[in-house]
Amino acid sequence: MTRIESNITPVNKSAGEVFAFLSDFNNFKSLMPEQVVDWESTADECSFKIKGMATLGMKMIEKNPDSLIKITSNGKVPFDFFLSCHIEEDGSHSKVLLAFDAELNAMLKMMAVKPLTNFLNLLVGKLSELMA
Repeated sequence: MTRIESNITPVNKSAGEVFAFLSDFNNFKSLMPEQVVDWESTADECSFKIKGMATLGMKMIEKNPDSLIKITSNGKVPFDFFLSCHIEEDGSHSKVLLAFDAELNAMLKMMAVKPLTNFLNLLVGKLSELMA
């Protein structure tokens, strides 16, 4: 199993507020880069296309209030994956870490690690900006 993690990023909101935001896929659209198109979402499922790549789907499978949201691949995706949103209270603020877990073959892993790391860091960076 390959694990790719974002930086641990401070967010100027409580863990409860961050959890509430991340618990609804309708809020994720504001975190996505411009390469993400055809966004469709409900509170618990979403699908989107990355320009020049495949359509991806995700669904929420576990929510532990104020601390963890687990997301898995959904529908036709190139490979199965899990995305975990770890939220930790830090005084009047919180810290967020995104972790991506997937079974990637050696070639795919070599090609995917850097872009996925950048993508996760972009998501937590935008989250921190939006919730400032």
